[in-house]
Amino acid sequence: VQLQASGGGLVQGGGSLRLSCAASEGTFSVHVMGWFRQAPGKQRELIATINTFGGTTYADSVRGRFTISRDNAKNTVSLQMNSLKSEDTAVYYCAARSPVTYRYDYWGQGTQVTVSS
Repeated sequence: VQLQASGGGLVQGGGSLRLSCAASEGTFSVHVMGWFRQAPGKQRELIATINTFGGTTYADSVRGRFTISRDNAKNTVSLQMNSLKSEDTAVYYCAARSPVTYRYDYWGQGTQVTVSS
C-alpha cells in the first residue's frame, strides 16, 4: 500500500486544518489506519486510529479536538483538527497497519503542521 498525505500548513492557534491520506490500492479497506505525529526532539506518537468498521481511538492529547474518518470507496483517511494549539506543531504521518503482521508497515511521506501562538 502506498500512502500520500496532504493538507498540512501554517495555522493560528485555535484554528483548524484537515489532513488527508490517499491509498494506492483497493485493499485499503482491510487495514486499520492511523495518524501519527512527530514534534522536533520528540518521539513519534500515535494520535488516532480507525478500524475497518469505523471504530476510532484517540490519544488523550487530541481527544475531543481531532476526528479521524475514512472513506473506503475512495481509499482515503482524513484527520480533522480543530482548536489547534502550538503543541500540535509536528510532522503528521498516515500509516496503514498490516492485517498479517499487526504492525504499521506502510507509511505516507509526512506533512508539516505548524500552529502559531
